[in-house]
Amino acid sequence: MAFHLDDVRRLTGPNLLMDSAGAIIDVLFDDADPQLVYGQWQHHLRRCVEHLDIEVSATSYCRFYQGGASFAVPASVDMLYGTCDLLELAWELCVENLMLTDEQQKSNPVDFSARIAQINMQIKTERRPELLSLMQRAAQHSVLCLVDDDDLSLGSGKSTQCWPLDSLPSPQSIDYDGFSKIPVALITGTNGKSTSVRLAAQIASSAGLTAGLTSTDFIKVGDDVIDQGDYSGPGGARMLLRDPRADIAFLEVARGGLLRRGLPLNYANAALITNIASDHLGQYGINTLDDITQVKMLVAKAMRAKNKHESCVSDKGRNDEALTSVLVLNADDERLLAAGQALTQELNICWFSTDAHHPSIVNALAQGEPCVYLQNDCLHYAHNHQITHFGHIQDMPMTLMGSALHNVQNALGVIGLCKAMSIADEAVEKGLKEFAKDASDNPGRGNLYQYNGATVIVDFAHNTHSMQAVIDMANKLAAQMQHEHPNMQKHVMFSHAGDRSNQDIIDVTHAVTAFSANRYVLAEIEHYLRGRQLGEVSTIVTDALLSRGIDKTQIVSASSPEAGAQATISRLVPGDLALLFVLDEREQVRALLD
Repeated sequence: MAFHLDDVRRLTGPNLLMDSAGAIIDVLFDDADPQLVYGQWQHHLRRCVEHLDIEVSATSYCRFYQGGASFAVPASVDMLYGTCDLLELAWELCVENLMLTDEQQKSNPVDFSARIAQINMQIKTERRPELLSLMQRAAQHSVLCLVDDDDLSLGSGKSTQCWPLDSLPSPQSIDYDGFSKIPVALITGTNGKSTSVRLAAQIASSAGLTAGLTSTDFIKVGDDVIDQGDYSGPGGARMLLRDPRADIAFLEVARGGLLRRGLPLNYANAALITNIASDHLGQYGINTLDDITQVKMLVAKAMRAKNKHESCVSDKGRNDEALTSVLVLNADDERLLAAGQALTQELNICWFSTDAHHPSIVNALAQGEPCVYLQNDCLHYAHNHQITHFGHIQDMPMTLMGSALHNVQNALGVIGLCKAMSIADEAVEKGLKEFAKDASDNPGRGNLYQYNGATVIVDFAHNTHSMQAVIDMANKLAAQMQHEHPNMQKHVMFSHAGDRSNQDIIDVTHAVTAFSANRYVLAEIEHYLRGRQLGEVSTIVTDALLSRGIDKTQIVSASSPEAGAQATISRLVPGDLALLFVLDEREQVRALLD
């Protein structure tokens, strides 16, 4: 038997195993009975808790998966580091009990007394009863309270007040009636998250609101990019919600943040799940598409029960229409369809589909429930037996004349989200017609350029599902162009991150061949080797291309995405079509094309 501690971390919000904050430990093992391992760990957890000077919960939760398990314990936010140490000690004792002989235990045992003393000291150092008291009083008054390692804030948007943890006010001194919550939406899914938050923010801006958004690329309020980087976790959410300029917030909630820390907050006025597809399998015990579905459906924990309303006050000082939590789901995704159908009695669900005759759409129309659908190439939103038309997809730049079906789906989902946020129809329609007129609206997502008389598409797609969607769009565009340019040559440049499995790399490469390019440029991305050797990924890709009948003369290597883009566009002639999958050096590639 082999046992390995994979990770131990704090959970600051509702998460996959619990509805509260706490700590989690991921462990790997083979040839062992999972229930036996969990039982032993629980035994040692209870033993440790009995020796602590401070009351700590011995209640635990578990999740088994192929090759390992996750064990979690609830804890107050002021004891998370000490609780992590507690979980780790219980695991070491569990392994010692399962693996070592009596002689080995005698020669090199875990120093139980010393470790317990360290944990007691850690927890005593962490404890902040004044923090817990303030959080409890805020909850009683339904005031949003956000806590990190340094600060506590109450309210959001313009009403926000923030204090350092070492100088908190007394709970009795605060006027809780002076705080309000700005409307908040959570956006998750495998693909389309960033496009959706950007489109939603533009629609809100069309309604005269200062919209804030977080994403894997940046955090932004209005036209001001606060910082570049991945802000799809709780840290980005706190930064945005504390910004006094924000009237409304759209938070991208990525898989990594959900698994590392849990939900960024325990309430939302609406949530959107775009789709479920294979990506990052094998991390944190998420090994299957059903596992990914469970992770993405975590946003449902931020939804209020069906028909329960809450009034939001905008930072502009006006009372918005009473809002009810709405979960917007893609009915065309079989896993989301099943997961959503199981919640229809509990939550308000808005289905969206590219098929007006989808059973979920037909049922919603009959029941007067919210739904969004595509019919006769037009987008429609229905609720309470009233239908609103939001225009023809060919009039929406993000759909590239209707050829980008994945962006049609993104538009449908965002319509449902924005209507759940009580945004006016006129603003929704205006946002749809203006979004993605240039690359700055949605950088790296379906950006269209003209270069030397040729058409160039730049996209950030990096998994099989998203690349298939982009290639389908490119093929439709190529078919339209073929009539005017019968001698059109097609070019594609792409890369892969090294942390994908060989099979993932092969699957993505096979997806790329559906473009039937005349020339394939393979770009190395040195910053994303992630354990592989330089050139290793390109070798796998080359072999996969050759296995699909691509001739060696059609395959070109490049040292970087910028070099690959240069090698591609230098060969373009009027009427050609190039597809650039740019995972790194996007600004450099954009400069080349501009």
